Amino acid sequence: MNFRTRKMVAARDLNSNGTLFGGRCLEWIDEEAFIFTSCQLGSEKVVTRSMSEINFLATARQGDIIEIGMGATDYGTSSITLSCVVRNMRTKEVITAVNKIVFVRVDSGGKPIPHGKIHPIDRELTHQDCLGAE
Repeated sequence: MNFRTRKMVAARDLNSNGTLFGGRCLEWIDEEAFIFTSCQLGSEKVVTRSMSEINFLATARQGDIIEIGMGATDYGTSSITLSCVVRNMRTKEVITAVNKIVFVRVDSGGKPIPHGKIHPIDRELTHQDCLGAE
């Protein structure tokens, strides 16, 4: 799993308990999953299909820096399945884990279309990989 994205927890990201709001964390996960999928499939025409059980395991507070890690675990005909871990950058404590996030490649009408990938390409992506996206 590669940790490519970091976020600083700001006051606007906090819930009423003064910790990272779960909805904000999920927003960051979905955004990172979209970027990861776009790079893996070479297309920006992808949509979130589902997220499995989401486990909030620890808290983050204002000023903490978190890292978001993604990895491809499976490819379907038009889909890609990812796993995700959000952790505290300094302590490496896992804050949130999502075992299964499914994205689907779609055409301009929103219908699933094959992406042509066979195996997970979970490797270090370069800037050039993302430039090939549609």
